Parts: sequence; structure tokens; C-alpha cells
Amino acid sequence: MNKFQWTVIGAVTVLTAGLYVATQNHLFGSNKSKPSTEQHSADDGHNHGAESGSATVLSTDTILFHAKEALNADQKNRLGFLESSITRGDVAEQKTHLYHQLAAFWRDTARIFEPFAWYTAEAARLENSEKSLTFAAHLFLNNLRTEENPALKSWKALQSKDLFERSLKLVPGNDSSQIGLGATYLYGGLESPMEGILKIRAVAERDSANLYAQLTLGEASTISGQLDKAVERYLKVVRMAPDNLQAIFALADVYERMGNKKEAIVWYGKAVPLIPVPEYRGEVEKRIAELRK
Repeated sequence: MNKFQWTVIGAVTVLTAGLYVATQNHLFGSNKSKPSTEQHSADDGHNHGAESGSATVLSTDTILFHAKEALNADQKNRLGFLESSITRGDVAEQKTHLYHQLAAFWRDTARIFEPFAWYTAEAARLENSEKSLTFAAHLFLNNLRTEENPALKSWKALQSKDLFERSLKLVPGNDSSQIGLGATYLYGGLESPMEGILKIRAVAERDSANLYAQLTLGEASTISGQLDKAVERYLKVVRMAPDNLQAIFALADVYERMGNKKEAIVWYGKAVPLIPVPEYRGEVEKRIAELRK
């Protein structure tokens, strides 16, 4: 999808889920100004810097350091108290509780996504339950889709991959986690995107009614420029789920790419009544007006 569609869908998702996604530029710079990186050796790649394809991944320490720079004095004092408590937590249950407290601080007080997701993930790794691991994995995956900073993208992709893989060790037959892992390869630039597509396609072939698989394969077709195939996937989704906002926006976007303004207007029009936030409904209505010119 183009930036407009992802902005609207992302904003609606954020508001309805109660999650906070911070603006990246004031912390890490724009794409024109690459963030500094630190390279460390790591056994699994989830804790420190690592190589992913051609991109150097930011270390978690660097990400947390930059996030702290955005805090005011009172917030830094509160954070310092929480962080010092970790060293006193000598059992996993205590550390898990503290990680949840730190995640809540970064979500509700600081409103910065990366440390919020990181501490949520660390708690999930300690809990080692399918529910907590997949929740944390999807946090990273959903944010990964709109991440434009290459180093942050690689870091988020490694977090998502690690969490999905841990979840699949617990429940190997979880189709949602299998699709999520494939999508992480697709969006995060990990190894070969085709490996990710094959993971998703395997689920779709077993269960053609799996909406998540069909949507993700539609996105893969869009990314690769196979727009006719993308339309087929998205239409299949809306036939099964007529109110699926992601598929509706995707169809509008693909038809725009194909130069079919008439169909793009139709699908944007279908999206308008489904958007719960007036501000974003207005943005879509503006786009419809632009296409009618």
C-alpha cells in the first residue's frame, strides 16, 4: 500500500487498540540521516545489534538510550526507579512483573513504541506462553509494516522473527504465527522474501478461507507488482468478509496503482463508513475528492 493507506489504517488500528506509536524522526532522525549503530555479538540476535541482509541493525541499548533522551526529568527519575528494581528481582516472576511495568511506562507515560514493545517482548520471553509471545510478535510486525528507517526495520524484524519462532516451538500448528513469521520475512527484508511467501502460501493452500493468509499474499503480490493477482486475493477476502477495512483499502490502493480511478473511488467510498475516527474519515474523503478532479 502507499503511505496514505498505511497511515489511515495504522492510525485507526492504534486508536482502537489503545496502543501508542511514537514519531521516529525526533528520536532517530529521518531516512536521510542514518542512525548510529552498535555491533555486538549475540547468540540469538534479539538482544543486541546484528546483521540482517545488507542493513546493520541498531542495538537495543542504542534504541533505549535515544528513547531516554526524549524524557523529561520527572520521567527519567521514574524510569530510573523502575530500572533499578530489575536488579533486585531475583526470580523470573518478579522480573516479568517489572518488565510489564516498564512496558506500561513507555506506552502510557512516554508514549514511545520501541521500548514499550521491547519490554513487552522481554516479559513474553520470560513467561514463554504462546499467547504472550504471539501478542508481542504482532506488536513488532504491525509496526514493522510502516517503518521506513532501515536500521529500525531490521531490529524490529529480528524481534518479530524471534518471538514467532518461540511461539511456533510451543504450538507448531498455529497458522496465524506461521503467517506472521512469513510476513516478517516479507516486510522486514530477512533473508529471501520468497521464503516468507512460501510459509504463508502453505497455510492458504491448507485453508483457502484463511483471511490473514489471503490478505498477506495480496500484499506480497502488490509489493512484487503483480497487481492483477493482488486484486484477486483482496476480492476473495471481501467476499468472505465484506467489512474488512484492510482489504477494502488495499483494493482502492491497487486500483489507484493500475490507473483505474473509478474503482479506486468506489472502494474508498466503501471504506468511509467503516472508519470509526472522524479525522481519518475526512482524510479518505479528501482522497476521493482528489481522484474525482
